[in-house]
Amino acid sequence: MKKLELRMYGLVNYQLTGIQKGIQFGHAVVKYGQMMKKSDYYDQSKVYDKWANEYQTFIILNGGTTNINQISLGTLNQHLKTLNDNGIICADFYEPDLGDQLTAISFIVDERVFNKKKYPDYKDNYISKIMGRNFDINYQNWKKKIGGDKNVFLRDFLRKFNLA
Repeated sequence: MKKLELRMYGLVNYQLTGIQKGIQFGHAVVKYGQMMKKSDYYDQSKVYDKWANEYQTFIILNGGTTNINQISLGTLNQHLKTLNDNGIICADFYEPDLGDQLTAISFIVDERVFNKKKYPDYKDNYISKIMGRNFDINYQNWKKKIGGDKNVFLRDFLRKFNLA
């Protein structure tokens, strides 16, 4: 397997101050690392160790509001559900001093998600433009090149966020 750059991405509650966002994200990163010690995450723990040993890069994004009320679930809470529903391994952190509200989510992505120069979007890929009649075959090849369904999901999911 080729060496892929890794980054720890996170979504945080927008209502926090800058330093609080960093602290809450830090809590989620620590929780992620602790999760990796469990046998259920053996393969993912290798990815975490590689990130922790070689990269340590954080990307903290504005995740919106937080509210655990199921009638008016916050956007950060909705994003966590979306990540879980799409099989993305992530850690969440609920701050006891804020009424146990969700304040941060962390997850690792590889360069095929964030390096659009090296891995352009399908619509920007010259193959799709040149060989439009083979769209399905080209799309499947592109999807394979960027790491499959989870990375396609993450590219689309992360597109809507701004830095925190």
